[in-house]
Amino acid sequence: MRPDDWHLTEDIDDYHARAGDFLRSRPALHTTPLTVLERLLTHGAGAYGRAPVLGRLERAGEVHATFHLLRGLSLTRLAPEQADALAAQLAALGYALPHVSADHGTATAFAEAWRRRTGATPTLRARLRLYRLAALTPPAPEGRGRLVGERDREHLMRWVREFTTDVGEVVTVDAESWAGTRFADKHFTFWETPDGTPVSMAGSTSLVGGMIRVDPVYTPAHLRGRGYAGAVTVEVSRAALAAGAGEVVLYADPANPTSNALYQRLGYRPITDWAVYDFGPATPEAG
Repeated sequence: MRPDDWHLTEDIDDYHARAGDFLRSRPALHTTPLTVLERLLTHGAGAYGRAPVLGRLERAGEVHATFHLLRGLSLTRLAPEQADALAAQLAALGYALPHVSADHGTATAFAEAWRRRTGATPTLRARLRLYRLAALTPPAPEGRGRLVGERDREHLMRWVREFTTDVGEVVTVDAESWAGTRFADKHFTFWETPDGTPVSMAGSTSLVGGMIRVDPVYTPAHLRGRGYAGAVTVEVSRAALAAGAGEVVLYADPANPTSNALYQRLGYRPITDWAVYDFGPATPEAG
């Protein structure tokens, strides 16, 4: 065994035992792998419809990075040479990667390494900005927050469908598919006007590693611009802090100046940019 090596496994409990402390050491930056691991521990290897491949980078017995391979590859922060070593190992093992998701520098380094190793063409599909709550500054629209209950299920699923359409997320959201979506484990809150009409919603993950992520936030188009998204974001952010979260985070589209300005007004501060690259077919060599 080399002193600096990637170790791959499908054993969720073993991965948790070996890599859990590393992931919890930076809960804001590791928000996605923490919530993915929590779902795997709770629901088992079939939680995402297929067995995961989990990896950790160890140096002298200490974990320095991780990945999970489910629908695509998700990485914690890597140096370019570490990204290249992982690309070489996954290519040698014959893995097909639909996409890679990581902080912008890591995702870009891996996408280039994967192109060199396999000939696959990377295409930037999405950019995200990760924010962490610093000091909450609430707006003051009229209304109140209310936890979403079972009687709200149809309303919730309709708004989640509208949200996924807005952000270009391809997923089926109905009564039969709900349990298999990334939204099923979230806790949702509606913001209501004084007469009890829901006008906005926000979801949040369970507390894991001292971190809660706010996701998604949605207001129907005809109700935007009235402060409802800010109000419901503050509501779930307060609930996260009350639940004991030391880190409250959320993602936003950096190309959307409205949402970015809103989150910063509420007290969220950017900590890194994220990128998702899709991998197309290998490009034939000339000649």
